[in-house]
Amino acid sequence: MFRPMLRIRQQLSDEECTRILRSEPRGVLSVLGDDGYPYGMPMNFWYDPEDGRLYFHGGRKGHKLDALAACNKASFCVYTAGERREGEWWLRIKSVIVFGRVELVTDHDRAMEISRRLSRKYTSDEAYIDDEIRTSGPGTLCFALVPEQITGKLVNEK
Repeated sequence: MFRPMLRIRQQLSDEECTRILRSEPRGVLSVLGDDGYPYGMPMNFWYDPEDGRLYFHGGRKGHKLDALAACNKASFCVYTAGERREGEWWLRIKSVIVFGRVELVTDHDRAMEISRRLSRKYTSDEAYIDDEIRTSGPGTLCFALVPEQITGKLVNEK
């Protein structure tokens, strides 16, 4: 169903893809938007290595949710800041693309636990996290991207 990577020598291992998904702070979630136009938006996320899903949170209405209600297929692209070797002008960037389907997290307690874990990726301030969950939790919607394919690639800008 999914295309194989053409430049197979540049393909990252599953372990490297997982490392990138665990460490990078954000990526771009793309869905099928209005009138068939792609709609991509930068998103914070948390990757759960136990179930292999990527978790997001946001508001309970808007363009993204309308698009997902019409078609739950999505892709998510994450990439590193890149590295430059001495004497080279180009960057080596690692990217991971996840294709899958989005599912809403309907259990409130699970959604709040996901929100807590997602927040811990960005801050260790538990008081701040507790306050955010208390004040914003009731209006927060959590959803998961359930991967159907994950591929990673090393790209040389040269």
